[in-house]
Amino acid sequence: MAVPLSLPRQAIYTRGSVGGLMLRNALSMVAGTLAMSGYNLVDAYFVGQMPGAAPLAAIGFTFPVILFFTFILRGVIVGVATVTAQALGAQNHERAQRVVSYGLALIAVVAGGLGVTGIATLTPVFHALGARGDALRLVGDYMFVWYLGSFTLAGLLAGNDLLLAVGKLKLASAAMVIGMVVNAILDPVLIFGWWGLPPLGLTGAAIATVLAQTLGMLMTLGLLIGRYHLARRQILPWRRAWLLWSIILRYGVPATLGMLVLPVGATLMTWITASFGDAAVAAVATATRLEQMAFVLPMAFGMTLTPVVGQNFGAKLYERIRRCRRFSMRCALVFLTVMAVGYFFLADFFAAGFTADAEVKRIMVLYLTIIPWGFGFIEVHRYAGFIYLGCGRPAVAAWLNVFRILGLIAPLSLLAWHWNWLPGVFGARLVADIIAGATGWYLSSRLTRRLDAPDGVAG
Repeated sequence: MAVPLSLPRQAIYTRGSVGGLMLRNALSMVAGTLAMSGYNLVDAYFVGQMPGAAPLAAIGFTFPVILFFTFILRGVIVGVATVTAQALGAQNHERAQRVVSYGLALIAVVAGGLGVTGIATLTPVFHALGARGDALRLVGDYMFVWYLGSFTLAGLLAGNDLLLAVGKLKLASAAMVIGMVVNAILDPVLIFGWWGLPPLGLTGAAIATVLAQTLGMLMTLGLLIGRYHLARRQILPWRRAWLLWSIILRYGVPATLGMLVLPVGATLMTWITASFGDAAVAAVATATRLEQMAFVLPMAFGMTLTPVVGQNFGAKLYERIRRCRRFSMRCALVFLTVMAVGYFFLADFFAAGFTADAEVKRIMVLYLTIIPWGFGFIEVHRYAGFIYLGCGRPAVAAWLNVFRILGLIAPLSLLAWHWNWLPGVFGARLVADIIAGATGWYLSSRLTRRLDAPDGVAG
């Protein structure tokens, strides 16, 4: 069996110390995860320099819809990347190549359909979310361009996840960093009209994002196809192609449904926040982007957790999966508790750096002194889902997201909204995160203990 060029015969994630592997992975991906957070943070910073609260509010309205479209794409991508990782762990490189080839075709079809649907429903969707007047007009400027370039986001996400699945972390991280730097350079140029260009406002911000994503897509897919030959033009009989897609979708559909509840939750929270005024929408949108910076290192752990577990699951190395779970979750809890302390004491400083509006600043400080205490539990909850995916249990991973959003955040937040109590809305999120994290810890621990049992998951 031929091994694709430059890929080792033994899967990268099935060797050596688990703790050392996870730390090396995290360090390799820190720059990349920082860059991922930087996309939104850079946009928020430069848009925040535009006059009035409407531009930041417009960005806030786009957040749940972008999440919705992104998670549909990511569901399919997760299916492709997870099956690829399991095939590599089992040393079946030809299967991995087929999965990547046909998986990319499926991703392209989904991305095209989403872009067309988004353009056709742009105004009614954002009007239903509460965008009005200048905010609605600015949302349209941004999202029309974003929808046109949605295929570039799909290609970038797919390329990154597949590079992680084969263990090429530094290359994936480098592509993310380069894309973020390009976005940071182009944002002020296109938004404010530097270098003799006309000022384009939020349209310029969207163009900068799409161009940066295009560059990242070309880099990552070029490596997968050109250097590692993990995708190639091949025609399978229809029955075999459909079987392959059905295997991908067995992971992708539950992953999509599980992730779709996140934008549903974000949409609900945007609607609730909008009832407290544009200042609240602007404050929460900005604080949410600032919040992402706390997750740079934990996300670096998490981005490789599913492929690490998937390769070891394919190789039947179950004790390595157990050690991986314990190490990653403990690190996340300790690190994010420290970050919560920092956000609590520096909330005023952070808010002042992003806005001069007194009301927006007040709400940002309120958010940053309540929400961060649940950061560690959020990440444990996410890690539990990643572990279930890698172990071939995508339905449970989806259920964990549904439980947190629809079972906890939605009812608790609506209760606080009924009382017209904004601090209670933030407190509801905190309580939900703590309960969800504790549940994820317990269930993932039980799963990994049973992997090699006679009646366990692996059989």
